[in-house]
Amino acid sequence: MPTAKNNSSLEPLRFLTPAQAVEVRTRFGSPVYVYDQETLRHQAEACLAFPNAFGLTVRFAMKACPNAAILQFFESLGLHFDASSGWEATRAMRAGVAPQKVSLATQEMPENITELRRRGVLFTACSLSQLDRFGRQFPGERLGLRLNPGLGSGHSGKTNVGGPGSSFGIWHESIEEVHDLVMNHRLHVVKVHTHIGSGTDPVVWQKVAKMTLKLTREFPEVEAVNLGGGFKVARVAGEKTTDMQKIGAPVKALFIQFERETGRQLKLEIEPGTFLTAQAGALVCSVQDIASTGKAGYEFLKLDAGMTEILRPSLYGSQHAIIVVPAPGVTGRTAGKKNYLVVGHCCESGDLLTPAPGQSETLGPRLLARAEIGDVCVIEGTGAYCSGMSAKNYNSFPEAPEVLLREDGALRLIRRRQSLEQIMQNEG
Repeated sequence: MPTAKNNSSLEPLRFLTPAQAVEVRTRFGSPVYVYDQETLRHQAEACLAFPNAFGLTVRFAMKACPNAAILQFFESLGLHFDASSGWEATRAMRAGVAPQKVSLATQEMPENITELRRRGVLFTACSLSQLDRFGRQFPGERLGLRLNPGLGSGHSGKTNVGGPGSSFGIWHESIEEVHDLVMNHRLHVVKVHTHIGSGTDPVVWQKVAKMTLKLTREFPEVEAVNLGGGFKVARVAGEKTTDMQKIGAPVKALFIQFERETGRQLKLEIEPGTFLTAQAGALVCSVQDIASTGKAGYEFLKLDAGMTEILRPSLYGSQHAIIVVPAPGVTGRTAGKKNYLVVGHCCESGDLLTPAPGQSETLGPRLLARAEIGDVCVIEGTGAYCSGMSAKNYNSFPEAPEVLLREDGALRLIRRRQSLEQIMQNEG
């Protein structure tokens, strides 16, 4: 039998107690996402303290966790928002976010761009084509530019959004074409935006900041520079959490140097997603079956959740702490630990929750507490890019509910479980 190489799942629960995990399942069913308001506040405060020279705007990359209750809480703390589609921008405003707090940078030019601009959403052109189309439709208006500085970062190619292998942003060698379009349409470039991906390294981030500020010299009306996000957090042992003060201090110095050389005081923008919400989320689910493929094979824990709730392991080979919480009343339980492959409920061999690190197709057994059918299983670090990025309704499984653990200890339902009728309601 292959042995586990990662014992991170033996860590204690991050913010839930075992009793709370059982209560959540009892009250709201299984599976269910739980978000911790105290952690959300703590992470937001860390971002708002990011070093800056001439002002800071923290934009939540709402694609990480777009629930209205999360957006409303972050707005109450002073955060602004980054939308990756016209739909997200509209969703934020429907949640009560002021349009002026929403910045839109999207791969697909939205059909309702006129309405979004009329309401006050700032548009950032992410390609030469977008820049031209925006200029033809809105000559003389203000906008931002997303530029690809020629460098990227990420733990895999799927999370690297900079460099020659990425389609995100206008390639940095196309500046002359940018100038032509800006001049022809009498546009006012007020923001330059770069984003290189996840796996943030302070040295790489500082290098990109230098490259971005160099590009910013080309646009004298720029008021703000958005250096993106990608600030990693440690979901399991062995991973590192970004030190916001360490990564920000040298960037602050670069902005001061830029002011001394040009006389221009630029406001800094960052757009964290994972950093704000990943550690604030847990997926509470159940062990619904246990299977074995013999002495030379594996012992499988089958959950009532999977890629329909958390796609990241199948997509990236990402690692999440997994904790078995014994269900009350189970008799004849065997103590100790055991190596398990944890799999989801989808009829799909890729529905694997314990891949080897960074290798989505390689099996990575975990050493967990011995489990029984009916036990509670808590998957940690699921506050970012899980509910908002799932294989929705695969095998016709409904969307799981979402619950907010408030700072006063109360549990509040912030999204109901989807019904089969809702899944089918748009069918002819």
